[in-house]
Amino acid sequence: MRSASATTRADEMGMDVAFANAKKSYDEGGLPIGAALVYHGGEEPRVVGQGHNQRIQKASPILHGETAALENAGRLKPEVYRNSTMYTTLRHVSCPCSMCTGAILLYKIPRIVIGENVNFSGEETLLRSRGVEVVVLEDERCKELMGRYVREKPEEWYEDIGETVS
Repeated sequence: MRSASATTRADEMGMDVAFANAKKSYDEGGLPIGAALVYHGGEEPRVVGQGHNQRIQKASPILHGETAALENAGRLKPEVYRNSTMYTTLRHVSCPCSMCTGAILLYKIPRIVIGENVNFSGEETLLRSRGVEVVVLEDERCKELMGRYVREKPEEWYEDIGETVS
């Protein structure tokens, strides 16, 4: 399911930043999942936080792309979150997982834009049921990078989604 919402220049900017973070994670040997939080309440949209999955690099169970972007954003006023969009390169069990979905719901971020949903699916139904607009871009860069990672490192991929390699 995709949102009927059209993408904007801000969406392109947000996804470019998220993808650059995914690429950075891949280059570090980690899961290629990036995220960006873009504030839309000023004259021009601006990135207020960005990050990438660091489960492997820092042996962290909580540094997913979205939580890393929120941590990078630091402490923000509620109106900033409520006028922002979260961009993530991949919708899978870790993006947005229950933890990241909880953070999006807690801070009332009203919109999430996902680069691709071919490789796995996450908590999209929960987000929609709570009034969050969900947009899936089907971004070829995101599909290719994650597909490459899954082929190259299936053990790490399955570990990230809580499964064992069959």
